[in-house]
Amino acid sequence: MKITKELRSLSDEELKVRVGEFRKELLKLSVEVASGGNPSRPGRIRQVKKNIARTLTLIKEKETGAKK
Repeated sequence: MKITKELRSLSDEELKVRVGEFRKELLKLSVEVASGGNPSRPGRIRQVKKNIARTLTLIKEKETGAKK
């Protein structure tokens, strides 16, 4: 996966910044749905959630020294 390879090359601090960016994007998308509007890209919410999980997993792997 392209996103995973890109994320693996980042440092811990950069990964934490990336998680923050993904969470902000998820918040914007959630607000758009909650306000009753149709999201411009409906599959994006699921994709952002998966990206958050991938990034948190990589952070945890780096902390524990698992898999590289």
